[in-house]
Amino acid sequence: MKWVNLHDEDVVFRFEGNHADQLTPGRFYEGTVDGFADFGVFVDIGDSVTGLLHRSELDQRLESLDWDQGDTVFVQVTGVQDNGNVDLSWSIRQSRREFRAEAIDGPDGDRLLDDEEDEAESEPDPEPESESEPEPESEPEQEPEPEPQTKADHSEADTSTNGGAASVEPQTTTEPIETGPPERVTVDALEDSIGERVRIEGRVIDVRQTGGPTIFEVRDEAGVAECAAFKEAGVRAYPEVEVGDLIRLTGEVERRRGGVQIETESLKPLAEADADAVVTRLDDALESKAHPGEVEPLVAGALVDLDEAIADAAGTIRRAVIESRPIVLRHTATADGYVAGAAIERAVLPLVRDQHDRDDAEYHYFDRQPLEDEDYDMSAATNDVTRMLDNRARHDEKLPLVVLVDTGSTEESRDGIELLDVYDVDRLVIDSDGGFETGDLAEGVVPEGEQVTTTVLAANVACGVGDVREEIAHLPAVSYWEEAPEAYADLARKAGYDADTARELREAVALEAYYQSYEDKRELIADLLFAGDEEVRSLASHVSEQFRAKLDDELDTVRPHVEIREGDVTVAVLDTDAFTHRFDFPPTALLLDALFRDLRTDHDRLVVVGLDEADLQLRSTEALDVRELGERVAERVPEGGVLTAGVRRGRVSFLIGEREGVRESTIDVVTDLLV
Repeated sequence: MKWVNLHDEDVVFRFEGNHADQLTPGRFYEGTVDGFADFGVFVDIGDSVTGLLHRSELDQRLESLDWDQGDTVFVQVTGVQDNGNVDLSWSIRQSRREFRAEAIDGPDGDRLLDDEEDEAESEPDPEPESESEPEPESEPEQEPEPEPQTKADHSEADTSTNGGAASVEPQTTTEPIETGPPERVTVDALEDSIGERVRIEGRVIDVRQTGGPTIFEVRDEAGVAECAAFKEAGVRAYPEVEVGDLIRLTGEVERRRGGVQIETESLKPLAEADADAVVTRLDDALESKAHPGEVEPLVAGALVDLDEAIADAAGTIRRAVIESRPIVLRHTATADGYVAGAAIERAVLPLVRDQHDRDDAEYHYFDRQPLEDEDYDMSAATNDVTRMLDNRARHDEKLPLVVLVDTGSTEESRDGIELLDVYDVDRLVIDSDGGFETGDLAEGVVPEGEQVTTTVLAANVACGVGDVREEIAHLPAVSYWEEAPEAYADLARKAGYDADTARELREAVALEAYYQSYEDKRELIADLLFAGDEEVRSLASHVSEQFRAKLDDELDTVRPHVEIREGDVTVAVLDTDAFTHRFDFPPTALLLDALFRDLRTDHDRLVVVGLDEADLQLRSTEALDVRELGERVAERVPEGGVLTAGVRRGRVSFLIGEREGVRESTIDVVTDLLV
């Protein structure tokens, strides 16, 4: 018999020894499942030795392992302890034919289990022949013609001897060797290709190293395939291939523990032309799956000019979920900001749960956070970028999609959005502020002149993201501080929320938005907005009463201190620094909104000026260009350090030493602009 040198990793051994110390660490052995425990599987190696395959050595959860007691399995011995305990490791090869040879590991040494001996062990002994019949004369043996070498023999035939190697005879086969690349298939066809060699092309979306093979997850236009590649036990195969690479993989499709897996023969990065074709296929398939098509608006005939933008925004959010990218949703700490953010959240969370098995997926892949100010400035962007880069470095997490709700559409957010752009982070803006001044930096849903709340926009986007139309139909009515448009009020009534309930929800959310404004308060906001009718009235009414009491008390406090200047335009001036309870509810912006609504009943043309320590805010019955106002005030008070830092809320900042001059100049400029 001819012998060649093969490494132990190529051979599966049957153990015929009597003691654990006769085992050779590093070798693969045939065994039998003896039993299960919480910490692993006990496997009998031969008749006299039992080893432990610890759960940490498995490439899957122990409870999903498709083994039964008595099953024949293949494991690797990784160590033999002084006390006789045998440590085992997982083997991706779970059939004899996946090893190049079989051998006996016995007390007298190693020997090849040749074909005749193998057949003798597996077949019953023949019945004895009759003594009366003479034994036929045997033909002289002829030297058999050499058979073609298998692919595995060809690749290992010249391997030199090293320590622990077993000398075995090469296995041969009469089956023809497959030549040429196999046919490319898509992942959805793998179930019908069991036992066949296939080729897939796609993007590597995950790589994990087990105690045995390296597992690559590859996404093509039809789905995700799990592909196992083996170099050595616990050693990274194809270390040059990283997550995100576009590759071509060839291998045999096999069923593994109830699923389908490709046993990798080769894995190579794609050439540029082929990579471009794969990218196109992936993008087209992903876009087709993610894009909702035409989104039916909550109110028929509404937002006609934004229907395409709404559908595209919904597709962008859905695509991020499908690609397993986190979504960071940032919104203002106002009632409109919170309710709009909750509408998107309500649609996204079910998609995240469907996409991921982990229990905390909805917290890991979706993060809704209020902003400290009304703009997405450098402070907020730096916070987000720092966190996302840390997550990428520590956890190999993908860069997120940042969704800016009730913010992000004006120049004041440009610096923050540009920082996201530097890191190629996708941005989406949903904002009711007219004029999309950052439209060159972000995709968005921003109306031109149409007077709607951000919640109206967000709720319609949410309808394209998921099947939540009935759940969120009342939210637009909740977001209007003054009388909601009849179409949205009617939607709320049909959903069981009358005008009083909608008001109570709005006020309750506004109060809770003030406290710990940096927190998302996910469960509390959900309880307020989406609980049943009786629960809504109980919880929302309780919180709403507190809101109304605090706001009314503050209005009663400030009214005597409001300075009214009559003219073609009535200007009401309130020194909020001197005549309000600072650092208590309500915040200045909400108080000025309420004061403006209160005074407007008696004045057709009205401007309210709230003067704080170093900035002022304006509310007006007529459109007011705050940037032009700031420029004119700066001209009049050149040493006042005047800046229009908060255009969305009509805010102008200045130096405290020029407070009086800025106040009077602002009143004069407002009058000039409106007259």
